[in-house]
Amino acid sequence: MKKINQVKMDTTKSFSELVLELVASADEVASLAKDSEIDTEPLSEFAIYIEKLSPILDTLREDKMIMDTPTIRSAIGSLEAELQRARNCIVNKSVCLNEHHRFDVIQKLTHDLGRSLGLLLFASIGVSLDLKDKLGVLHKEMMNHSYFCSSSESITDNEQVCCDKEELVIMGIEREDVALQLKYGNDDEFKNSLLGLEILIRDKIVDCDWITDEGIILILFNRMGSTKCIDRLGIIKVLRSIAFQNHQTKVEKMADINSLTTLVKSLARTEMERREAVGLLMDLCELSSVRRRIGRIQGCIIMLVAILNGNDTLSSNDAGKLLDALSCNTQNALLMAEAGYFHPLIQHLKEGSEMSKILMATALSRMVLTEKTRALLGEDGAIQPLVIMFKTGKLEGKLSALNALQNLSLSNKNISYIVDSGILPPLLQLLFSVTSSLMSLREPASAILGTLSSSDSILEHRDLPNQLLSLVNLSSPNIKCNILLALNSILSQPGASEVRAKTIQNGVMQLLLPLISETDTKIRMAALNILYTITKNLSIEETYLPNIVNIISASSSKAEKAAAVGLLSNIPISDKKATDLLKKLNLLPTLVTLMGCMNSSNSTTITRWLEESVAGIFIRFTLHSDKKLQLYAVEMGVIPILVKLISDGSIKAKSRAATSLTQLSKNSLTSKSSRNSRWGYCVPSPTTDGFCEIHSRFCSVKGNFCLVKAGAIPPLFRVLEGDEREADEAVLVTITSLLQDEIWEDGSNFIAKIPGAVEAIIRMLEVGSLKAKETALWILERILRIESYRSEYGGSAQLVLIDLAHKGEPSLKSLLAKLLTQLELLQEQSSYF
Repeated sequence: MKKINQVKMDTTKSFSELVLELVASADEVASLAKDSEIDTEPLSEFAIYIEKLSPILDTLREDKMIMDTPTIRSAIGSLEAELQRARNCIVNKSVCLNEHHRFDVIQKLTHDLGRSLGLLLFASIGVSLDLKDKLGVLHKEMMNHSYFCSSSESITDNEQVCCDKEELVIMGIEREDVALQLKYGNDDEFKNSLLGLEILIRDKIVDCDWITDEGIILILFNRMGSTKCIDRLGIIKVLRSIAFQNHQTKVEKMADINSLTTLVKSLARTEMERREAVGLLMDLCELSSVRRRIGRIQGCIIMLVAILNGNDTLSSNDAGKLLDALSCNTQNALLMAEAGYFHPLIQHLKEGSEMSKILMATALSRMVLTEKTRALLGEDGAIQPLVIMFKTGKLEGKLSALNALQNLSLSNKNISYIVDSGILPPLLQLLFSVTSSLMSLREPASAILGTLSSSDSILEHRDLPNQLLSLVNLSSPNIKCNILLALNSILSQPGASEVRAKTIQNGVMQLLLPLISETDTKIRMAALNILYTITKNLSIEETYLPNIVNIISASSSKAEKAAAVGLLSNIPISDKKATDLLKKLNLLPTLVTLMGCMNSSNSTTITRWLEESVAGIFIRFTLHSDKKLQLYAVEMGVIPILVKLISDGSIKAKSRAATSLTQLSKNSLTSKSSRNSRWGYCVPSPTTDGFCEIHSRFCSVKGNFCLVKAGAIPPLFRVLEGDEREADEAVLVTITSLLQDEIWEDGSNFIAKIPGAVEAIIRMLEVGSLKAKETALWILERILRIESYRSEYGGSAQLVLIDLAHKGEPSLKSLLAKLLTQLELLQEQSSYF
């Protein structure tokens, strides 16, 4: 057998430099062959092969995955030597003058180059499949090509086998040694034998029987499972070749659980190894036994889902196909759903057997899902089949569907899908049902109804609130609670005013008020919330007020306290009987104690609701017309709470607190000072600290409700300096109480001493509402009556005033004219008046 001498390569050059020189040699040979003056047809064909070689070599040079080994350098050296020999033959024209000899020479050059190209193919470890395919195709073309001449014949199959065997010899491997070296060889011997095995399989030199007899598949899987395995990628590629060409072999040898487990571990390794492992699993999953076993391997489906969602397009595509193949098994579909891949689960819900649908729905009801995942399930079509299950399925199917829908309905996006699916009529029918077999479904049905009731579209079902009310006293505690929650969601919606009015006409108050005495906290809380929602400016029967006050003082739930306080704050202030009864029930000291225990830095929706409701009730007890009630309220300690709310409360609480402070401040001038208080307070002797600059006397908080002594005025101006505008009007009205006719000058002086106070008033002319601007103009007119303040603030005020005058608001015209005249920007006889 002919031997090809291997060329020893220069080890000082990089792999890239060696290949670059090889490309240059190939380009030169191709150019010489095309330009030769000798018979051009065979040389032109020869040139075509060389031109195909150059781009393959360029790709090889740029492939970062290829391993730079002595074997591949030797193969490059052999290819370089053959190219040089071809160059010399073309340049030496005398070699090719005889036609018969010319065909033989070119034929031999082509085959020798093809053989050297084969060496490069077999030595390329880590090269991409695409590049390896291109090398293999060109190698076969060159080995099989024949230049037609009467004396030349195409290479026979036997000659091709001999060439392949020759390549094996060049690599230092004989067929008989392949199995032995695969099993016991060192790293280099294993690599060479693996390459040799690839040749044997590709060119069908060995068959299925030989692979089986030698135990090749078991050897490869054992090697791949070793912790010291050096070429898992190469092993998987060879296994793919075996699986592709020997179907029966893969059936018998690759489908056992141990082999599959070894292969699955490669899903968590490098990108290339992962890609080949997914591909091999795809090849094997044609077998039902493989599909059954893969799902049982721990972590397999999770890794496949991760690959599906990864950036490697090829791996992702194969993983998707593999998952789809595995999804026929319901257990696999459930594992995929747990890993975040829900398409198979949805398909089973749509097309699976009844038991399969129940399994999927039950699993879906128990999964812990994120808002995003729930929304995606809704968008991908999980809701409609569940609704169909509920409508048409048997008892177990209905229950599992309801529970799954309840889980999905926790996403706001899904609520509209569920309502639009037509589920409400069968839900209500179920709730009214007295069939014993369906009783177990009423609680989950009521729960999902409670969730769906937050949808705007629920208002289209106008009779729903009254239908729910008729169910309240016919239901168990849990169902009753769910129905009450649903009612509150419907009645709380901004567009439900007509529904609320109709519900009140139908006697909802008489139905719900008795529920505030329920021992079940959830029912009591739900009833309080609905009553709060519907009782704006509605009186409550006096017999229920003690129970409500008791909830405020005794309940351990802050939310329940807030609902009870909110309900009392809805009672019209004009209801004097309610005020007197609430006073007797010691509501005020209870609220003061409650507010004193609250941490202003820990603001939540519940605490804000509580603060706002308390501030609303304080308005009832500080009415300007009832000085005796005011004295009681101040004695109970409401003013410090009001100041606290002005400083730290929500904007609505600030507004309501300011209203109470206004009502108290208006009576400061007419109330007795603290020294003469009929309540007999212990007050220190008059000092300059007790003297009030606004009221020009000794004041106190309890004696004459003095806001100066309460420390309420600076926080009021801080409200005006803030970004929220809802409290502006109430705060400005409170400030006007400091500028009443008797005290306007002292009040102006006091305000002017507060840093930024006058500027805040001027700012209101720009950012406040029309009513706020009107009140701010009134205040500013009084302050600017004093010449020194006109000089200090007139300049900054006049620009704003002129701008307001140009806008021409009729309600502001008179006050603007006064101020513009004060600033001598307008004559008193002006037509502006």
